[in-house]
Amino acid sequence: MIGVEPVVTEQQLKKAEEFIAAEEGAHHRFAGAWGHFLFAVAVAMSVYHLYAAYGIVTTTTLRYVHVGFTLFLVFLLFPATRRLRHRFSIVDLVCAIAGVVTIAYALAGGDDFLDRGTAPTLTDNVMGIVLVLLVLEAARRSTGWVMPLVCVLFIVYAMAGSQLPPPWTHRGYDIGRLVGTMYMTLEGIFGSPVDVSSSLIILFTIFGAVLQFSNAGQFFIDFSLAAFGGRATGAGRAVTAASFLLGGPSGSGVATTVTLGTVAYPMLAKAGYGKNAAGGLLAAGGLGAILSPPVLGAAAFLIAEFLKISYLDVIRMATIPTCLYYFSLFLMVEIDARKLGMKRIEIAPGAGVWQLTKTMGFHFSSLVSIIVFLLIGYSPIASVFWSTVVAFLVSFLNRDCALLDLSLFTARPPGWGWLLLRRSKLMLALEAGSVGMLNVAATCAAAGLIVGVVTLTGLGLRFADIVITYAGGSLVLTAIYAALIVWVVGLAVPVTASYIICAVVAAPALIKLGVPDFAAHMFIFYYAVLSEVSPPTALSPFAAAAITGGDPYKTTLQSWKYTLPAFIVPFIFVLDPLGVGLLLALPKGGSWGDVVWVTVLAMLALVALAAAAEGWLFEKTSIIERTLLLAAGLLFVYPHALFDAIGFVLLCVAVMMQVVRRRKAASVGA
Repeated sequence: MIGVEPVVTEQQLKKAEEFIAAEEGAHHRFAGAWGHFLFAVAVAMSVYHLYAAYGIVTTTTLRYVHVGFTLFLVFLLFPATRRLRHRFSIVDLVCAIAGVVTIAYALAGGDDFLDRGTAPTLTDNVMGIVLVLLVLEAARRSTGWVMPLVCVLFIVYAMAGSQLPPPWTHRGYDIGRLVGTMYMTLEGIFGSPVDVSSSLIILFTIFGAVLQFSNAGQFFIDFSLAAFGGRATGAGRAVTAASFLLGGPSGSGVATTVTLGTVAYPMLAKAGYGKNAAGGLLAAGGLGAILSPPVLGAAAFLIAEFLKISYLDVIRMATIPTCLYYFSLFLMVEIDARKLGMKRIEIAPGAGVWQLTKTMGFHFSSLVSIIVFLLIGYSPIASVFWSTVVAFLVSFLNRDCALLDLSLFTARPPGWGWLLLRRSKLMLALEAGSVGMLNVAATCAAAGLIVGVVTLTGLGLRFADIVITYAGGSLVLTAIYAALIVWVVGLAVPVTASYIICAVVAAPALIKLGVPDFAAHMFIFYYAVLSEVSPPTALSPFAAAAITGGDPYKTTLQSWKYTLPAFIVPFIFVLDPLGVGLLLALPKGGSWGDVVWVTVLAMLALVALAAAAEGWLFEKTSIIERTLLLAAGLLFVYPHALFDAIGFVLLCVAVMMQVVRRRKAASVGA
């Protein structure tokens, strides 16, 4: 569409897909009867959860069946080691069946099973131990070694509490008590993380898959390129806009980066972006997928569960920070266009915005429908269910987008249509919806072990006291320590796991110092997202580098440059009493005017920090100007009217220095 030769080779694309596998898990690809069987089980998992969203299924049954499906598919789709990929293993089959048996045993026990959680029988203990081991192995296969190792450390802490030195000491718990909590109640493996995974995350994953297979993703990319591609700043603007439209329903940073990169990198290259800079922008745009409504990342659903608020409240809280994030990216793109002398990109004839909207614009209804259903009072579960139905129905407005070929139903001889239906785009979407979230489901099941231990031992409040003590009671230092904790944890585990761990051990420290609970959890969420651009697990930049052919670590540094200004923003809604206005919450005793004011301050901070990061405002900055801009940006973040005033003065001084220098240069040139 953009009239340039493709520069993304098959080898680069294959390498990029390996990073998607690193995030979502590299699984088997079986053919024949065995492949059809696993395909059918994956479809059945999606169908079951869609039924649970519409019909009546008890919470306990839904959570247990969800974990049963997850264990069965993880062990049969994810190899124990890389060398066993695409090979059938009897050990995998035994583990898969064992997982189903432990779940069936729990379901068959009914209320009696749940009632004896404080005094499990020998069979209960055996089944519980087997399930815990299977959950740990499933997490290892789908996400790597770190998550199960962290879980083991928490379990050891729970058992050895009486032998630990203060302030870590607690009474200690034996295997029976741990099995009762983790297996026989809704506080361990089947706790809040699995509740969210089974009731919301999988439904949004199915919704995203339906959009993908109905060509909505390609439309969002084409629409953005057509809308912004004809200007000098068009290439960067198009990538930023497309990342928002494409990432909103997907919620996956790496997948958004790769999908967008394969289409947009030729345009970025032609505009004048270097390999590393292009990769950095693609990764930064992909990162926005985890921050952007209506889906956000999987961790956002956990925020609603931990805080006992509606998902619409989470979307509301994410609205201004998301706008600020993309405002920051647009600033960096504008600066790049002038700093690097970007070229104008021509759009191919027939690819105009109006033409695309006329033929494919119905895809926007799928995104808008979620918000509409939430606003009129539907629950998040019902909203995503009916939005999926809307996406399915509107796909028939364009023959190429239709999820079903209706001619299958009139095929002769009778029955052929239903035979072919199993591999229709609808069935493929249902399969992708369940398989695509297996790693998240396994992570949530393993995270239940951590949450269970924290609840049982009171570790959250104890850890909060330790952090506050080290910070000397300072909210600023506590916030910095909490950000560092989340960052370090995020280096080794996915965003969802990072958020869960830190929500129960780091967020209480902020809350204890007076930060509203919703602001503390959003702070943790934003810094958990940093794992996507932080080595050694910088999957989004590494995937972008694979597409552009750039250096992975230089691409990661470019991603940091693009994202750094926006990640100062969370400190505003933690440190500044007015800062909660960025989460569309009225400050205590405040008004909507305060919300506008703090948003303006945040925008000024982003302008100053973006210019400081790029070393360019209207033109290249001097060391003094860059220092002034950096100081101004940081002062806007700190909660004090005097510092805001000083920051504004410093920003004005830097701007005036640039204006005077430009005028002098113009007069000399004249």
